[in-house]
Parts: sequence; structure tokens; C-alpha cells
Amino acid sequence: MNRTTKDIMLLIIGSLIFALGINYFTIPNHLSEGGVIGVTIVTYYLFEWSPGVVNFIVNAILLAAGYKFFSKRIIWYTIISIVFSSIFLHVTVNVGEEINGDTLLAALFAGLTVGLGLGLIFRAGGTSGGSAILARLANQFLGWSIGKGMLVIDILVIAGSAFIIGREKAMYTLIAVYVGAKVIDVVVEGANERTAVLIISRNPDEVLNQVTTKMARGITVLDGKGGYTKADKEVLYLVVNKQEIVQLKKIIQDIDPDAYVTVHSVQEIFRKGYKGSLTKS
Repeated sequence: MNRTTKDIMLLIIGSLIFALGINYFTIPNHLSEGGVIGVTIVTYYLFEWSPGVVNFIVNAILLAAGYKFFSKRIIWYTIISIVFSSIFLHVTVNVGEEINGDTLLAALFAGLTVGLGLGLIFRAGGTSGGSAILARLANQFLGWSIGKGMLVIDILVIAGSAFIIGREKAMYTLIAVYVGAKVIDVVVEGANERTAVLIISRNPDEVLNQVTTKMARGITVLDGKGGYTKADKEVLYLVVNKQEIVQLKKIIQDIDPDAYVTVHSVQEIFRKGYKGSLTKS
């Protein structure tokens, strides 16, 4: 199975899970969402318009307005996700029922399912349309970052929906959106989150040897110079799984307890052939 076929399958599966999350947990429990889907849900509450039809129309308009800011591949994948999510939203409407007396549980499962669906769509290289397109337009014309644009749009939609679903339900919606965002991160980045480590040690050769031997990880050696002492130093740089941090710290501690070590999360790794040891995170 080639890469494109796998991506399309992820887009379809993600669209189905996303639609089920909306129709099975969000709408029956009178919650909302951020972005365009939030507007879609509100129009369903007000006018009983089909969520699938409204989702398709609004996203199609936004995609037509913002298509030039995306690559052809993302555009095609976004079209696929919009079409299938709209179809699934339409055919699965009214499949769920209210979780009596436990709106928090409904919000948690709404976040889990919607986040899982969107995560699969993003992992395949598509977008959900809606907020992503509006955020890109805000970036182009207002200079906002994509993250800031999506956050502002989601907050505005949820705040507006409070007038329809009430403040309490809107607060539960914030919980669902937060949980969904965390699930998206896990799905897109994968379970094995990558961490970059920078090591300045008095015994760099021994650290390098122990790490390559015991952890089977490659290390990049950088030339550095002390800002105060002006002494030349070797700086070690490597990327490991988050689960390997404890083992790495123990190795460094045994060799050089006074080593200077910084650890930070890696957003993404780009390198042909790198997937064999560390997949894209």
C-alpha cells in the first residue's frame, strides 16, 4: 500500500471518528466546539440545519478564499477530509443520546473522539478546513501566528455559543476543546515524543562512547567556547525518545556529575532516512 493510499484511509477514518464525536457526544449533550464546527453546531441548535450540509458549505467557501496559502497536496487532502466529514456528519446525526447528569463525562469523551479524528486527519497531512484556513488568512493580513489565530477563533466561537447553550455548557465545551487539543498532539506527534539534549562535559569522549554503546544513539559533536573562560569545549547534541531520558541522565551522572545538560522537546525532525532510528515527532 503506497503512502497516498494510507493517507487517504487515515483521512476517511479520521473524518468518521470526528463526526461520531460530534453527533454521539457533543450535540446530544448540548455542548459546542471551536472553529467552524462550533458555528455548525450552533446553527443546528437554532435552526436544525444539517451539520453535514452546513459544514460542507462553510468550509467550501473558506477553502475557496484561502486555497492559495496552502500547497496542492494539503488542498486535496483538505477537500477529502471536508467531503467525508460532512457526509459522516450528515448520515450519523441523531445517533447518540444524552449522558444523563454527567456533562463532564460527555465533554471528556467528546474531546477524546473529536481530538482523535482531527489528529488522524492532521497526521495524514490534511486539515479540517475552518479554523486552519481562517488562521492562515489572519496570518497573511494581520500578521498573527497560526496558533494565535486558531486560539482567537475558537475562543470567539465558544464565547458566542454561550448565548445559545448557556455559560455552564460553554465551560464544559472549553474542557472538551482542551482535551481534544491534547489528544491531537499525541496522535500527530506519536507516542514516542522526541527530546533534544545538549551536553557540556569535562569528559565528552567518555559520554559519547557510553551513549553510543549503551543506547545505540548517534551524537553530533559541536565546537564551542566558554563565554567567560574563552576555553574551547566540545558540545554534544543528540535526540532521544522521552522514555530514554532517565537512562541518559544516569550515564552522564556516572561520568560527570557536574556536566551542564539542557533538555527540550523537539517539534519535528526532517531528514531523509532518519525514520529508521527516530520517526517524525
